[in-house]
Amino acid sequence: MVWAITHHDTLQQLLTDPRVGKNPQLWDTFRQGLLPKGWPLLNFVTVPGMTTADGDDHRRLRGLVSQAFTPRRVSALQPGIERLTEQLLDGVALLDGEFDLREHFAYPLPMQVIGTLLGLPPKQQDELHELSDTLVSSSATPEAAVAAQTGLFALLAALVEAKRVEPGDDLTTDLIAAREDEDRLSEQELVGTLLLMLVAGHETTLNLITNAVRALLAHPEQLRQVLDGTYSWAAVVEETLRYDSPVGQFPLRYASEDIEVGGAGGVVIRRGEAMLASYGAVGRDGAHYPDADRFDLSRQPARHLSLGHGPHFCLGSGLARLEAETALRGLFERFPELRAADGPGPEPIASFVSNSVRELRVRVR
Repeated sequence: MVWAITHHDTLQQLLTDPRVGKNPQLWDTFRQGLLPKGWPLLNFVTVPGMTTADGDDHRRLRGLVSQAFTPRRVSALQPGIERLTEQLLDGVALLDGEFDLREHFAYPLPMQVIGTLLGLPPKQQDELHELSDTLVSSSATPEAAVAAQTGLFALLAALVEAKRVEPGDDLTTDLIAAREDEDRLSEQELVGTLLLMLVAGHETTLNLITNAVRALLAHPEQLRQVLDGTYSWAAVVEETLRYDSPVGQFPLRYASEDIEVGGAGGVVIRRGEAMLASYGAVGRDGAHYPDADRFDLSRQPARHLSLGHGPHFCLGSGLARLEAETALRGLFERFPELRAADGPGPEPIASFVSNSVRELRVRVR
């Protein structure tokens, strides 16, 4: 039994409920060995790291990584992100009229930023992106999903060994120091944390930028109001997070006790049952957001749950917002006449977790 949590207030309550945990040992189906071999989402519920830890273990792991995402450190990244944005836009300007904005702009920006933070060699970044795409895909065969997981762990383990030989000014080196000098991180937790940083650090921001551009091009009157200063780029990012969350669903959480949801007459999530945070559905909850299916930059306040809530709130939220705002501002200041290309609408990504489109064809004129 897995409960999909699709209402804003219910999810907000459960994300902070101490009876809800992330350790898969709380899940009867997992503990009893009932999951099918090659289940594509197995990595999400078992990889050692912050997303599968509770209590003291979660606080320990989060504390180690959080030092890389303090407001001061994120702010210090802004000049580099702005330079990278300009370089990518220089490349876009050389393309002949129509191009895939997702491939040529929305993807390389966050990938290079997280790659630099982790100390990833540039030649490995595309390979890691392809493997992570397979990992979050709902169309991958069980064999392909297992192969992608194995490949990702192998590449990240090789990165760890390379950084042990030649340390650098990067998060991987810092985590190795915590592992070896303080014994605060197991080898599995080290590689699992790097995997989380890699996937969360580029897939979500890639989708956020893509979804925001798509929404603005579909609402030209609101785009004009952003360009004339009526609304901020921050408002665009927050409304996109609500309206078209870059993460559709994120597995899983588990009840450590029976939990009654919805008060008297509601449902009871039984101890040992799993819950799925359906962020995409929650952002369109009409009971919480008036006219929820409308992209509306005047929505105040634009509160949402798309970056999580409670103990597992996204550590990289500040960096994701900075990257998205910088990318959108730079893109539309350089190309204010950017338009969607003619033809059929883009196809959704075949993913249970990731929410965006496979490509976003646009024209510069």
